[in-house]
Amino acid sequence: MKISTKGRYGLTIMISLAKHYGEGPIPLRKIAAEYDLSEAYLEQLVGPLRNSGLVKSVRGAYGGYMLTRDPKEISAGDVIKVLEGPIQPVEGIEDEAQPQRELWIRIRDAVKNVLETTSIDDLANQKEDNNENYMFYI
Repeated sequence: MKISTKGRYGLTIMISLAKHYGEGPIPLRKIAAEYDLSEAYLEQLVGPLRNSGLVKSVRGAYGGYMLTRDPKEISAGDVIKVLEGPIQPVEGIEDEAQPQRELWIRIRDAVKNVLETTSIDDLANQKEDNNENYMFYI
């Protein structure tokens, strides 16, 4: 399973908003500059996040975006589902033989569990670690 830049950058937006939770709206240009990302691309991503009720926009000179709920109440899975769709490592698992189907279901459930039990607050408060030991590929 591979999360695209939509999911990755969407989490970046949400983590940045969580770090500034309670401080008022944060402009996307500030998030884009902080993480060296395209502001135009972030604008495309924040629309679905707003439509889903995860963030709200504030217009005006001091406008920007803010979380609609406490970051502890928003899971990484909430964000990924909005931007990437359902969590599914393999399409058409109903056509697979039973042993493979069981494997894909176990993988799906494990990924869903991690995403659903990890809050945006958890990610926002995680210590920065340049150690690459956490990188792995499936």
